[in-house]
Amino acid sequence: MYSAFLFELDSPVLNSSTSTAEVRSKVSDPGARTKVSLLVGNHLLCKSLARIIQQRPDIHVVGQSADFSNMARIIAKSQSDVILLDSVGANAVNRQCVTRMRDLNPNAQVLMIGMDVDEGAFLRAVRAGVSGYLLHEASPADVITAIRAVARGEAICPSQLSKALFDTLAGVREFTPRVRKMGLRLTRRQQELLPMVARGLTNKEIAYNLNLSEQTVKNHVHRMLRKIGVNDRSEIIENARAEHLPN
Repeated sequence: MYSAFLFELDSPVLNSSTSTAEVRSKVSDPGARTKVSLLVGNHLLCKSLARIIQQRPDIHVVGQSADFSNMARIIAKSQSDVILLDSVGANAVNRQCVTRMRDLNPNAQVLMIGMDVDEGAFLRAVRAGVSGYLLHEASPADVITAIRAVARGEAICPSQLSKALFDTLAGVREFTPRVRKMGLRLTRRQQELLPMVARGLTNKEIAYNLNLSEQTVKNHVHRMLRKIGVNDRSEIIENARAEHLPN
């Protein structure tokens, strides 16, 4: 991905589904431009991305850094529409990074770029609230298109990972009738935990998937079991297996 961006650095025009003339005609008001913050761990890539994005008249870089200790300050100050986070950044900060970003700027859409084909990492990012997820082979034009898409409220999902998203959703919707009935008396968070408990996930695994502390999950599970009226989580797991709950 780095080589693709560095190759395009000196190119005056990027191929895109929207022509420069069309964009310029739509963006006569500078305040209407999409504001983007860059949190990219590689300094050279960060600078290259900023220069490429700034070539587009409808997009404006309002903050950029390769130092993730400045993340909170940049996001809070810039109030950007889109936050661009690369794989280096995703690994450099803790797993609650995206949730923290959304807390600092609830209106911002988070777009992750340069990612590997990793179903687990992708699903965790979706649960945390990212709006777009681009793989490492994405071109500069792909990034520009994705920025515009998430700014419009659309979602970007790589075709290689879309099946994982469908399978996960299908697993939730096909949840067993008896276990689903249990969930009617639960809070929204407890209903979110219920299918994970039924699949046999530990508190630590659930905490990782939902960006919660392990103690918070433990408290939710304890209250959930008491509401349902079962002695322990094994009764939920056994019920789910008896009903052939999809893994």
